[in-house]
Amino acid sequence: MTRQYELVERVLSYQPTANEAMLNRAYVYAMKAHGNQKRASGAPYFSHPLEVAAILAEMRLDDATIATALLHDTIEDTGTTRTEIDALFGAEIGTLVDGLTKIKKLDLVTKKAEQAENFRKLLLAISSDIRVLLVKLADRLHNMRTLKHMRPAKRRIIAEETMDIYAPLAGRMGMQWLREELEDHAFRWLNPEAYAAVVERLKILRERNQGLIDEIESALTTKLKEAKVKGVVAGREKKPYAIWSKMERKQISLEQLSDIYGFRIVVPQVPDCYHALAVVHTTWHAVPGRFKDYISNPKQNDYQSIHTTIVGPRHQRVELQIRTEKMHSIAEFGVAAHALYKDMNGANGAKKVPSQDSNAYRWLRHLVGMLLEGDNPEEFLEHTKLELFQDQVFCFTPKGRLIALPRGANCIDFAYAVHTDVGNTAVGAKINGRPMPLATQLRNGDEVEIICSAAQLPPVAWQSIAVTGKARSSIRRATRDAVRSQYGKLGREILDRAFQRRDKTFSEESLTAALARLSQKTAEDVMTAVGRGELASADVLRAVFPEEKSAEPVKRRRQVKRTEEGWFGLGKVMGLKFRWPGSAGRGRPEGASGIPIRGLRGDLPVNFADGGAVPGDRIVGILTPGQGITIYPIHANALKAFDEEPERWIDVTWDIDEDNPQRFPAKIAVTAMNEPGSLAQIAAVIGEADGNIQNVKMTNQVPDYTEMLIDLDVWDLQHLNEILVGLRAKDVVSSAARAEG
Repeated sequence: MTRQYELVERVLSYQPTANEAMLNRAYVYAMKAHGNQKRASGAPYFSHPLEVAAILAEMRLDDATIATALLHDTIEDTGTTRTEIDALFGAEIGTLVDGLTKIKKLDLVTKKAEQAENFRKLLLAISSDIRVLLVKLADRLHNMRTLKHMRPAKRRIIAEETMDIYAPLAGRMGMQWLREELEDHAFRWLNPEAYAAVVERLKILRERNQGLIDEIESALTTKLKEAKVKGVVAGREKKPYAIWSKMERKQISLEQLSDIYGFRIVVPQVPDCYHALAVVHTTWHAVPGRFKDYISNPKQNDYQSIHTTIVGPRHQRVELQIRTEKMHSIAEFGVAAHALYKDMNGANGAKKVPSQDSNAYRWLRHLVGMLLEGDNPEEFLEHTKLELFQDQVFCFTPKGRLIALPRGANCIDFAYAVHTDVGNTAVGAKINGRPMPLATQLRNGDEVEIICSAAQLPPVAWQSIAVTGKARSSIRRATRDAVRSQYGKLGREILDRAFQRRDKTFSEESLTAALARLSQKTAEDVMTAVGRGELASADVLRAVFPEEKSAEPVKRRRQVKRTEEGWFGLGKVMGLKFRWPGSAGRGRPEGASGIPIRGLRGDLPVNFADGGAVPGDRIVGILTPGQGITIYPIHANALKAFDEEPERWIDVTWDIDEDNPQRFPAKIAVTAMNEPGSLAQIAAVIGEADGNIQNVKMTNQVPDYTEMLIDLDVWDLQHLNEILVGLRAKDVVSSAARAEG
């Protein structure tokens, strides 16, 4: 266990102006507060906050962060209060400790929905001061180092949470060493057999390649000295989890991996990086396709380095990273490293804290902005995990703006990365000047031009194509807004007609006055609820005109009167036109205009009843709350169930595009003799008549005959009747008729 004076001396070594008295006071206060508390291992509890502080001291963080680490469990696990912390250590440390206390109360190990919501709260807590996250990650690291003392069930849950959230979060904050160690500990407990197998194979390879790392280090160092390049060369063996994940991803064996050993060349200045690269590539053969320049194109977490792979000494493939000292510090410590290069007061030795304007921190703020926009918490967790795990590709706009995206991203993701409005109106793309589909995956260096149209709305299908969380959430939001808008328009028309029948003039102001009685927040909410069928127009009338008695509802006469006025296309997809209840006999004037309703392309769900409906049938629509409109033939028995709900009936008629014919669903009932080949004859009749069988269900089978229901796709009523006539002409068919819906 780290001793008090060792911790203080370590902090003073990199921050001479640190408040030594405050650090000693925090040490003693935390030790007394935790008293005789024990950890699961049996060690004194105070050893945990002390080791967390030691980890942060290795990262060279400021004295306030170190004190926070010592005190981070006092409010939660002892009788200490926030007021006491503020009084003894100041408001800055009090705020940090309080933020960590709130995070500790979150149970990220609960079922998915709760985990997602708690993850949102976690990001909100750490977004105000990045030091809260750094203490939390150090806290998790020490817990993972001592995880063997936990119960097996608890151990697995904590390991899963670490692998899913904390390790990738550390990676996105640029803290690569921390990510690697967290992943390795989690891997050990989540897949112990694989962990043991990789460790054993590494041991064998280590014995076989004894001295290889030293030999390669020596060769690289010698070549750099000969070229008069100042640089420090260091080699290492990769962690078991990094090796295992690469084997899984590429489906190869351990022996086939070319980069079990990694080497790093650290030089003073950026020009030295390219000088060192020239030395390496002119001395050894470079492996094609294994070169990446993250100096000119940094990653979103500020990572910079040159990556290359060579065939080095002993004909061994060697992965090299070339970077400056500053780049190396940022690569290892991420956002924490910014404290080493950004003095708060601009003087050496001044107090330093992690910069809040790094790219990694901006990414965190972006996530917080996403969750504040009100997306579903589970969706947010899903998209965040996607962004945490993905590697990156770098593309350019025609004006040269650099856009970083997860690997596997496409033009849709690119459009939303440029701007949400660009994504919502995208209709096409050009990649390097060539027209390409929006779903095309992007590669490093692609120049992408998005073609937009103000008339475009993002299709629902884009949700399954997009890769980034921003694109998916934006598409889902645009879809919800479009659906809400369509239901709102429908509700407005429904209410307008309802008001007309009462000789009243409809206005949003009249709805606003009745919002309290309708339990709605806005007039738009009222119209949307009516359009969805969640609120009856009669209820709205009673709320707006409470002093008047409502007329008794009149049962709807099941008929459709065709008119050419006021029918609005539901879109070529469905081939339907709509008008609102009030055909002859419903108290609606002849020739009154219909309700404009967009069809499936506007995301207003339209379905056919079980028996189907085909052009030529007289049809009616039934509005179902939350499910859209269901189309029934006017003769369907199922319509009797809606006789007492006239407000749900919508008059519809067919709007067929002769240039783009399409099939519609129908169901027929056939009774056939039980003879060999009878079903084949029935199928032949339907096929020869250009019908399409979707499903056949045997409803009753006896020795002499079989009754069946056949789901068909046909062009129209005449086509259906031709099929029925053809079936009845067959000797094996006893009867064939339209099935009742």
